Amino acid sequence: MQINLLAVGKLKEKYWTGAVDEYAKRLSSYCKVNIVEVPDEPTPDNASAAQEEVIKKKEADKLLAKVGERDYVIALAIQGKSVTSEEFAEHLDKMATQGYSTFTFVIGGSLGLHEDVLKRANYKLSFSKFTFPHQMVRVILLEQVYRAFRIQRGEPYHK
Repeated sequence: MQINLLAVGKLKEKYWTGAVDEYAKRLSSYCKVNIVEVPDEPTPDNASAAQEEVIKKKEADKLLAKVGERDYVIALAIQGKSVTSEEFAEHLDKMATQGYSTFTFVIGGSLGLHEDVLKRANYKLSFSKFTFPHQMVRVILLEQVYRAFRIQRGEPYHK
């Protein structure tokens, strides 16, 4: 199984890169992990709605260029579905049973994801109605994917 994490922006802080590296290492026992960062577009202060739409579209085009035709795409979006860790594990397992072998998770930039990405997504996932920094979401996502594999295999995990 292949897990792709597509994200707008680059991780800079060592504590975030360390956490991402740790979960990528843990996941290597279960799957191949590929992390792809696309550059974020500069957003001027007090950008208009039209400017923000253009920025999100440019970021979307960069993200979608990295998505494979047969990928099962999960967009992280506030308006997505909130599930438990067990439900998430069950969903990934069900999709794998249906023949998907590449799961591509997409994390937007500071303005969120453009409608084009949301339309391409097979599933929209929300971790919370809270807004989180995209750096933190990467860590949470990789931890939840790791937890999902452990749940699927009946291995112990912290509740």
